[in-house]
Amino acid sequence: MSFDHTKYAPFPPIDKADRRWPAQRTTAAPRFCAVDLRDGNQALVHPMSVEQKMRFFEVLVDIGLKEIEIGFPAASQIDFDFTRRLVDEQRIPEGVYVQVLTQAREDLIARTFEALEGAPRAVVHVYNSTNPAQREQVFRMDRDGIRGIAENGARWVRDYAAKYPQTDWIFQYSPESFSTTELDYAVEVVDAVTAIWRPDRGQKVVINLPATVESATPNVFADQVEWFCDHVQHREHICVSLHTHNDRGTGVAAAELGLLAGADRLEGTLFGNGERTGNMDLVTVGMNLYSQGIDPTIDLSDMERLMEVYKECTDMPIHPRHPWAGELVYTAFSGSHQDAIRKGLAHYREHGGHWNVPYLPIDPGDLGRRYEEVVRINSQSGKGGVTHVLERDYGIELPRWLAVEFARIVQQDAEASGEEVTSQRIHELFEKHYLAPVPGWDLVRYEMEKEGPVVRLDATVGPPGQETRLNGAGHGAVEALAEALHASRGVEVRVSHFDEHAVEAGTEARAMAAVDVSVDGERSVGVALGEDTTAATLQAVLNAAGRRLGHEAPRIPDAVMAAASA
Repeated sequence: MSFDHTKYAPFPPIDKADRRWPAQRTTAAPRFCAVDLRDGNQALVHPMSVEQKMRFFEVLVDIGLKEIEIGFPAASQIDFDFTRRLVDEQRIPEGVYVQVLTQAREDLIARTFEALEGAPRAVVHVYNSTNPAQREQVFRMDRDGIRGIAENGARWVRDYAAKYPQTDWIFQYSPESFSTTELDYAVEVVDAVTAIWRPDRGQKVVINLPATVESATPNVFADQVEWFCDHVQHREHICVSLHTHNDRGTGVAAAELGLLAGADRLEGTLFGNGERTGNMDLVTVGMNLYSQGIDPTIDLSDMERLMEVYKECTDMPIHPRHPWAGELVYTAFSGSHQDAIRKGLAHYREHGGHWNVPYLPIDPGDLGRRYEEVVRINSQSGKGGVTHVLERDYGIELPRWLAVEFARIVQQDAEASGEEVTSQRIHELFEKHYLAPVPGWDLVRYEMEKEGPVVRLDATVGPPGQETRLNGAGHGAVEALAEALHASRGVEVRVSHFDEHAVEAGTEARAMAAVDVSVDGERSVGVALGEDTTAATLQAVLNAAGRRLGHEAPRIPDAVMAAASA
């Protein structure tokens, strides 16, 4: 049997009865460091060119990142050239630290400082692997030997930095694979490094704790971080950073729980690009903070630009369901969801306050998303979605009884095509089934006189040259027209539902009316736009009658006309 779970050992839990992190709350953003140009870049099929790196770097600066890992200049000529270009062309903005990675080898550290010569501010990030598998299988060293590698690296970083005093240096050390290293040994190695760097005497130090391969649940990683913070020396003088990967699909959760456990800083990439399943996603963590009313300190409002640059420079796609950024993450196809969103948006516009719209954890407009993308129609959609699209795009408000009926028409169209129904197609269907005038039943002009409670109507109906006059009286325009149709055709028109509203103020579309009537006992629906609500209402009744009676225009018998003239 090849699929054999027994070959794997469960990750041992941390014996920590005094854990405090579950009761903590995140109230401010951590320090962020973007590692797209190093960790993300080394995971690409086609690594970025200098020009692509420059474009990506400028975007990271534009969104407000102050710490950006730009490469491994001692191991890559492109990274070396890119670093020199940033320095020589003075492309590093005020307040921004560029970070570079190096192994704990003197030749590589010397080359690293050569690449950074003249930089105003920089982080030199040195690392070596500390976990048992690497110690025993790769380096074949005991604990003392691995600690010695870290100590030598720390000395070389300190000594070479002293040769370039014009640069504001931050020293960073990572016990690679921290999450699978014995905690006491991780603390031992870090203490040996900080004893050389002396953060207690003013040297700025970052201790980065990588989950190089995610091997346990996020709560276990949080226990590890809290244990480390409780036992490491000089805790008040060092910045504890986390670098989580996503092998178990919980890289973001591990980072967020690690913050609760005492970490100060997070390393990650835009959209989670990185080796294997990727790094912690800066976009997701930033937007998670934003959605809780916390300033993420990075500006993600132009999400489309971030996505465009990311895809162009990495040649990687972004999943349509990617948290916060994916094409479909704010889109509802389900009818019940659409109805709730429509009502929630209306409530928010009317009442304001904190955002609390059903199915939308944030306002999509904050990220530059159009509201047209929120509600889209297919065969799963219902009246709420169809109504929302007509209101949003055409200013047409449907009464509930008409929305129910029209939604069936749209659903039938979607089922027949098997495709999404566009806004334009929805309007075409509405025009075809309701708005299009029935030939011979178009209202040309009308006049009304009111005598007490009675309204007298004189209406002209029909195509040019073949107009017909309709005269009637009743309690209101609709009743007067119904009486006129009874006089002209002998048909009985009764109104079951009647709704009218103004649409698109300031344009040629003035008002819309919808009527649900029975014509000689047969149901018919009419909808019309008019110069005013009365004109729209009269035309809606004529449309309903015309659809039931056929295309023959209403003709008034001569006897009736003679009586009316008298």
